[in-house]
Amino acid sequence: MLLTPLRLSPDRDIPAALLTELTALYAAHREFHALSGDFPDPDDIRPEQVAAALADELAQPGVEVLLGRSAGRLVGVVITLARHPDPADPDPWIGLLMVDADRQRQGHGRELARLVEDRFRAGSRQAVRLAVLDGNDRALAFWTALGYEVIDHRSDRLRGRPCSVLRKVLSDGRGR
Repeated sequence: MLLTPLRLSPDRDIPAALLTELTALYAAHREFHALSGDFPDPDDIRPEQVAAALADELAQPGVEVLLGRSAGRLVGVVITLARHPDPADPDPWIGLLMVDADRQRQGHGRELARLVEDRFRAGSRQAVRLAVLDGNDRALAFWTALGYEVIDHRSDRLRGRPCSVLRKVLSDGRGR
């Protein structure tokens, strides 16, 4: 799998073909978007909404949108934060990891998580955190199966939604 940063056009737009792929990926996750409230109508997610959501993410300092491709096809998207807004939190964060609904349960999510962890590890980061919304039991099971541990339960900073905060210590590949 190839993991590459989202590249915007010179006008700061997402290229049309890529936006079509991203919109299909987002739209296939109706249940998650109904839970998160990120889109006004989870049954009708539009390209301009996806573009605006990603532009909002990219406007934040230290945020990166990464695209996972396998055999040339977009299989997932990951949004990472180099630092949490809370200065007391030293860890980078995974803000979102979403796999194409038609390609789930094929190891793509695990591979995307591993690639992101490797990027953080290469940057000498010691651990990574993420938050899982309450009610997203599949996501919680996925992340805990990858070795993430629940360290806190609190509301997210953006919308005040209850969630579990998970953390995973990153070894350097030699057990450290």
